Amino acid sequence: MIVAIASGKGGTGKTTVALSLALAAGRPVRLLDCDVEEPNCHLFLDGEVVAREEVFLPTPAVDAGACTACGLCGEICEFGGIIVLPTGAYVFPTLCHACGACVQLCPAGALREVPRRIGELTEMRAGSITLFTGRLDVGQTLAPPLVRAVRARGEGNGLVIIDAPPGTSCPVVAAVHGADVAVLVTEPTPFGLHDLELAVEAVRRLQVPFGVVINRAGAGDARVADFCAREGISVLLEIPQERRIAEAYARGLPVVTAAPELRPAFCSLLDGLDRLRTPAVARAHMGS
Repeated sequence: MIVAIASGKGGTGKTTVALSLALAAGRPVRLLDCDVEEPNCHLFLDGEVVAREEVFLPTPAVDAGACTACGLCGEICEFGGIIVLPTGAYVFPTLCHACGACVQLCPAGALREVPRRIGELTEMRAGSITLFTGRLDVGQTLAPPLVRAVRARGEGNGLVIIDAPPGTSCPVVAAVHGADVAVLVTEPTPFGLHDLELAVEAVRRLQVPFGVVINRAGAGDARVADFCAREGISVLLEIPQERRIAEAYARGLPVVTAAPELRPAFCSLLDGLDRLRTPAVARAHMGS
């Protein structure tokens, strides 16, 4: 089962839920930290990094001697990654999405692809958890290719938990797409409700079964619960607003360590997710 932990905004507790699920599973888990601009799962695990891998993106390079400045490459690039001046083509690497169209269509063959590093992927072992972390290099702006590189480590059998980036933009879609089930973490505040509505729309478009976890329950009002009731969305778990949990998190301790009485609730959450995805799995099987 591939479980994606997502939210419409940052700071709702995605990492809290992802780590707690992984620690409560009681079996081997692959935890994928796809929040590549600010990964932090490793801060809560006492493990050892066993592998590092650079991640590259193919980027066009111009052969100035062969370029005829015809302008075709600049016309077909939808992202402004290459422009053509009277003296020839010029590439803006950070705007390039590596689609390869300019290289394939250049009539003079003046463009070729060269690898450009965008980040790093690390593998850490911590007990039954294998953590894969993507970290985008400073100055790089294109996160989805690195997110997909981390997601590739979730292929195969077993339990996979994805700590997705916050929001509803392209990196989130890259992280959540293809998951068996999603958990949307929110908080009972006006901001939490607003961004939950956006996240719900996103996962529905991706056709991923989902439920909601309300973090800091009791700190706000009932509008999030009312929204879920109106929309027929399952509230899978409510994590109480408690100072000791916040203090433990600030010290780098997972929730199930600070509040061990919550461990059975996260075990039940995993069972609930398996039931939540069953209708979708059955439909996919019937369709095949």
